[in-house]
Amino acid sequence: MAELKTQPHEGSVEAFLNGVEEDGKREDAFALLKLMEEVTGEAATMWGDSIVGFGSYHYRYASGREGDWFLTGFSPRKRNLTVYIMAGFDEYEALLEKLGKFKTGKSCLYVKRLADVDLDVLRELVRQSAEHVAATNE
Repeated sequence: MAELKTQPHEGSVEAFLNGVEEDGKREDAFALLKLMEEVTGEAATMWGDSIVGFGSYHYRYASGREGDWFLTGFSPRKRNLTVYIMAGFDEYEALLEKLGKFKTGKSCLYVKRLADVDLDVLRELVRQSAEHVAATNE
C-alpha cells in the first residue's frame, strides 16, 4: 500500500511561517500557531511542505489502510487560511453559527483572515474537535 506523501518532519515551523509572503496572512498564521499550541498543549510540527500540525493519532480503516495524522492544524494557503478540523463539522453547528465569515470542506475550515471570525469560538471549535479525534482514536 502506498505511503502518504504528507508526513511529519523536523522542519522549522517558524521558518515556514516567516516565509509567508503576505504580511497579514503571516501575522494570522503566527496567531493561529499560538492559539493551537494553547488549545492542544502540543508543540507544532511541520507535516509535508505546508501544514502545521498539532498532536497526532493513529487511524485504521475497515479496508485495512492505516496511518498517523495530526489532531488539528492549519496551512496559510494563498487564498485562505485553512484550519483542519479533523472531526468534520456535523457536531459543531452551534459553534459554526457564531464563528463569523468562513467556508468549509469535509474537514477544512477556510478563513480569509482571522479578523473575520470570533477567536473564542474558533478556539472552542479546535478544542472540541481535537479532543473528539483523540478520544475516538485511542
